[in-house]
Amino acid sequence: MDLVSLIAPSSPEGLAGAGLLVLRLFTGLVFIRHGWPKLVNLKTWSTAMQTPAWLCFLSAFSMWAGGIALMFGFLTPLAAVAIAVSMVYAVVLEITSGFPFIAPDPYLIPEGDYAGPMGVGEPPSWEKAAMYVVMCLVLITAGGGPISIDLMLIAPRLQSWLG
Repeated sequence: MDLVSLIAPSSPEGLAGAGLLVLRLFTGLVFIRHGWPKLVNLKTWSTAMQTPAWLCFLSAFSMWAGGIALMFGFLTPLAAVAIAVSMVYAVVLEITSGFPFIAPDPYLIPEGDYAGPMGVGEPPSWEKAAMYVVMCLVLITAGGGPISIDLMLIAPRLQSWLG
């Protein structure tokens, strides 16, 4: 496998390419939205996570900046790796906290049996973080899809430089 295919994997066309584009855009938007509040409330988030602020900064910045990169399809596999590392850490934290993989459906929990830190809500689980890891794995291996800076600008330039 060469450097070009690692940074800008070839893309499927048609419906599969469109699906990859939707996945990339959705994942990018989600992580811009997840990362920014953590960046602007770093101390609060760091305290709640019981994690050093510098690690929380790296995680939040990777989510926010990685999300922006994903929106444009810029260095998609690298951006997805950065986000995936944060999400793997989230999975580890949630597993070691004893959370189940899939929480009981909140509508099936008797009233008053679960109240989260912000009131009644969905019980904790590591399902969502694991889904984000899987989404990132797809983007790491498949790239950004047909409409991405990776395929339109980066791959051709790398190919011309590397011969």
